[in-house]
Amino acid sequence: MNEIARKLAIFALPVLIGITFHEVAHGLVARSMGDDTAERMGRLSLNPVRHIDPLGTIVLPLLLLVFGSGIIFGYARPVPVNPSRFRNVKRGMVLVSAAGPGSNLAIALLSGLLFRLIAWAFPAVAAKVIRAGIFANPSGGVEFLLVPIALMLAVSVQFNVLLFIFNLIPIPPLDGGRIVAGLLPPGLDARFSAVEKYGMVILLLLLFIDPFGIMSRLFGYLMVGLSTIILGITV
Repeated sequence: MNEIARKLAIFALPVLIGITFHEVAHGLVARSMGDDTAERMGRLSLNPVRHIDPLGTIVLPLLLLVFGSGIIFGYARPVPVNPSRFRNVKRGMVLVSAAGPGSNLAIALLSGLLFRLIAWAFPAVAAKVIRAGIFANPSGGVEFLLVPIALMLAVSVQFNVLLFIFNLIPIPPLDGGRIVAGLLPPGLDARFSAVEKYGMVILLLLLFIDPFGIMSRLFGYLMVGLSTIILGITV
C-alpha cells in the first residue's frame, strides 16, 4: 500500500496535466477553425474535473499501478468537435487531430528542460532519481523538495511521450487515423474513415495479440528512445 500511495503521489499530477492539455488543445484549435462546440460546452477549461473519464482517467491508471505495470496509461473524455463547422474541413481535421499529440510533445519537452536544469544545478538529485526511480528518498534539505519534483518531471516526460506516440498510430479513431483521413483525397478518405467502427478492436488485437512482439518492441523502442533524448539520461 505504501508503494501504491507513493506512485499515486508521483503519477497523479503528470497524468492529469497530460490528458487535460491534450483535450483542451483539440478544442482550442477546433475553435480557431470555426467550431466553438467545445467552448460552448465548457470543455476549454484547464480544470481536470471537466475532462475526467471515470474508466480512462481513474480506473485504468489505478489498475496499472496496483498490478505493477511498467507503463501507466490513461485518457480523458474526448472534447466534442463538429468538423462540419470548420471553414476548411480537411485542413481542420488534420490540425485539430494533430493538436492533441502536439500538446503532449510540448509538455514532454518542457518537462525535460526543467529536469535537465535540476540535473545541472543538483546532479546528486538527478542521479538519485535515475538510480532509484519512485523509491528515491531525499536525504533532507533541498532534496526534500527537488527529488519529488524531479520524479514528477521524469514521469511527465515518459507519460506524455507515451500519449504522443500512441495517439499517432494511424488507426481511426486515434488522432493519427484522423490525420491520415484528412490527408487522403476525397472518396478514399471516406473509405478509410469507415474503419473507425472497427478501429479499437483492430488496435487491441495489434497490442495484445502482437505476433512476434513486433508492436511492443517498436512501441518500447520509440518511447524509451524519445524519453531518453528529452531527459538527457537513460530511463
